[in-house]
Amino acid sequence: MPTVNSSMQGKICMVTGANSGIGKATALALAQMGATVVMVCRDRARGEEARSEITTKSRNNTVDLLQADLSSQQSIRQLVENFQHHYTHLHVLINNAGAAFTGRRRETMDGLEMTFAVNYLAPFLLTHLLLNVLKASAPARIVNVSSNSHEAGYIQLDDLQAEHHRSMRAYEQSKLAVVLFTYELARRLQGTGVTANCLHPGFVATHIGQRDVGPAVRLLVKGIGSFGTSPQEGAKTSIYLASSPQVEGVTGQYFVKSIPKRSASISYDESLQRQMWEQSAKLVNV
Repeated sequence: MPTVNSSMQGKICMVTGANSGIGKATALALAQMGATVVMVCRDRARGEEARSEITTKSRNNTVDLLQADLSSQQSIRQLVENFQHHYTHLHVLINNAGAAFTGRRRETMDGLEMTFAVNYLAPFLLTHLLLNVLKASAPARIVNVSSNSHEAGYIQLDDLQAEHHRSMRAYEQSKLAVVLFTYELARRLQGTGVTANCLHPGFVATHIGQRDVGPAVRLLVKGIGSFGTSPQEGAKTSIYLASSPQVEGVTGQYFVKSIPKRSASISYDESLQRQMWEQSAKLVNV
């Protein structure tokens, strides 16, 4: 049985993509620290299964489940409405959900390229809609899960929808966009008591990249994934940024293994950060 740790007692934490992999490991650790954890999952059955496991393992009954399809802006808006119906505070938002769609280009119901929409526009919109409640709950923290894949990314402002490049490029671009967003967000939140940081979780064995692909690709991804570290290991930096007193007030940083590191040079381009923000705001109608 885990030892009872009450370091996050009284804190409300939202974790997206919380029914498997890094998200589930993060939600469990926060529940074990006594936090009220709001799990955001796409599939209700899988979400309920994970929630029940987390509740049992953490011996914490304040673990909640909200269903949302992060590829749909309407669903994200509904998620925020549901959350605000039940909660008046939010101390930690962990934008963890992510996906890699290999093969042909796919679009969401909003007509946006799927990888960019799920990995980047979803956290952009969700964070935007929750900013008031985060500010009202300060000190509060926003934790964005990126990847070192962002280093290979570049932003084509005239082709954010990946109409002219391959799927892996769309993944790299989405992860770079998360870093740019984090830095711009941190600057805009100065003085509010809300911090924003991003991280690379390490090369983790998860189910990312195994959705909606053929058996050969799935097998390849699984094979590569088997060399990765465990989701528990991958969740450590997210947990650290969400809960550690050492990062209280620290903002606008990129972390690897719980240590601040320099992200790709392009990510520090303030003009690009601003342009991305403006384009994104248009794409999600905020």
